[in-house]
Amino acid sequence: MEETKRINYIKDVLENMPTDWLNLTTHQLDIYNEKLAKTQFLDQFETLFNNNNTSSSALSKLPTAYDYIRLGHPLSCVLEWTIANLHQLTSESVISFSSQTVPVLAILRKNLLENKKTQIVYTDKLPTTFDADIIKSVYGYLFELKKIENESEISAFDGSVIFISEQNQISTTTLSQHIDFYINLYSGLGSILLVNGEGNENYISEIQHVRRRETIAMTPANSLVALKSLTENTAIDIQNSDVATNKKRVTYTIKSITGSNTKALVGSSGLSVQYAIMMGLIDDALENNKGKEIKFIVPPNCYGGTNDQARRVAACLKNVEVVDLPVDGENDMVQSIDAVLTKIANEDAVPYIIAEIPTNPRVEVPDLIQLKNVLSEKRTTANGNIAVDPVFILDQTFCPNVHFLGEGEILSTVRTISYASGSKFPSGGKCTAGYVIGNTKTTALLDKIEVHLTLCDNEATNLQYEILATQMPTMKQRISDAYKNTREFVNFITETLPEAKINFVSEELAAQGFTPSVFSLDLPTKGTTVEEKETYKRALNLQLINLMIAEIPNESKYCVSYGQLKGCYWTIPATSTQGTTKEGDKDYIIRTALSPNIDLELHKKVFLDFVKTI
Repeated sequence: MEETKRINYIKDVLENMPTDWLNLTTHQLDIYNEKLAKTQFLDQFETLFNNNNTSSSALSKLPTAYDYIRLGHPLSCVLEWTIANLHQLTSESVISFSSQTVPVLAILRKNLLENKKTQIVYTDKLPTTFDADIIKSVYGYLFELKKIENESEISAFDGSVIFISEQNQISTTTLSQHIDFYINLYSGLGSILLVNGEGNENYISEIQHVRRRETIAMTPANSLVALKSLTENTAIDIQNSDVATNKKRVTYTIKSITGSNTKALVGSSGLSVQYAIMMGLIDDALENNKGKEIKFIVPPNCYGGTNDQARRVAACLKNVEVVDLPVDGENDMVQSIDAVLTKIANEDAVPYIIAEIPTNPRVEVPDLIQLKNVLSEKRTTANGNIAVDPVFILDQTFCPNVHFLGEGEILSTVRTISYASGSKFPSGGKCTAGYVIGNTKTTALLDKIEVHLTLCDNEATNLQYEILATQMPTMKQRISDAYKNTREFVNFITETLPEAKINFVSEELAAQGFTPSVFSLDLPTKGTTVEEKETYKRALNLQLINLMIAEIPNESKYCVSYGQLKGCYWTIPATSTQGTTKEGDKDYIIRTALSPNIDLELHKKVFLDFVKTI
């Protein structure tokens, strides 16, 4: 009776759900509490269920589930809540993935760090992308595989038991005390992980963190398909799209935008692509530089996901270390790279540099000729041998239109890989995704990266390819138009509030193609002590952002994203969920992003109103 009631309720929810549940990629951070990301949404959703309220207005008023759909979203939360209740589990114990492999890797990761055994049991077959040898040799994970005829054959095991099964319908399962984790595979959708037993609840937050960094949740569109399968008691129905054509269009456009003719790879998110890059390069180093330490050189104040992911990878592998690369403020990127590479060469280690150009959040561009020279320099080890040359991994999300890689371009002669987040300019905020491409010197590396993108089952979904194929042809024009709006707004702020410090590209850099739609704003402050000045500035940041949102609610948004089709986005990187991982490196300034479609005159007016109050 209760099960039928719940299923019927979800049917009505799907009929009345807000369109944003399916289409929105980013939420408004001023109505979002990261610690309560899923629970706050579901607590209020459960109240609606208890009151049998499925009205559109009530569903629209629910709090934000996650700030990025990459992490989770209303439809994934509803799917997980429904499945959890049908199995008498907490909603946190059910975790959906777009990937079929990563939930296995998430459990293996925790067990590696805790020196705990793992048995992977399956009846039919493992995920098609699952490669046991690579997972053991490159990722360092230990486990035993066991194929059985029937679930009843599973017995007690001194460690974790993962049971993997392929299913064509979302349905309930009778949970066994001998199975710690159920991973149900759904072709075309991804997978759903069930954490079974109170003794395994300590895995949940860490599994969620893996989903946050190394892959994505089951997408909104696929979550909707799963929910319909569950509520209608039918087999999963995947609408066929012309994937091959869309994929061809997307990879062609990536080559056109970047000026490179090498292989282009497209993933489910920027971070899933970045993860494939890191694991692919580690794989290459293990093969071609046996016994050498691997150093990932990362700016401490770059995108927080990059920092976090790099350190998470290093935590699992004894031969991998993260080295800080100071790039902002008083630090010069080129000088920092030179010093770090010299040190790593002396240690006879393998150097992999991850950097953003322009930098985030201060939008600075190094001297590119000097950068090329430093990266090209032949260095020697302490023993006088030729040191391993670096691989420069360039996060081009701010300015994906700049040509670094093609024949004759500034970094064409240095091993360079470029990647970008697809939720920004490539899709205009219509989906998550990410892509990577390189110059001709990285052909073999791209092959390795593809292996790990495939192994982790993190290639872009069919719908992501379709959206990118539609949006990317207009990408360069949107970048140009957004830059023009941003330049005009920056000039206005400079004239209106000259005491403020603005970080934005110069006209000279813009002429070279560096045309971001993002700038950072360091507002003037007051006070006699450092503490007083910092407190005043932080309050002023919020005053400005809140005024913009209040006066221009249809366009201004407190959000970490940029490259969207319309609107103006405001955030304080130091306090956002995507900010840097180290407190000492956090920068309490405002980061603002403008789109090609915005009422710029209204934004100028409201900013002028703000200036009059300070």
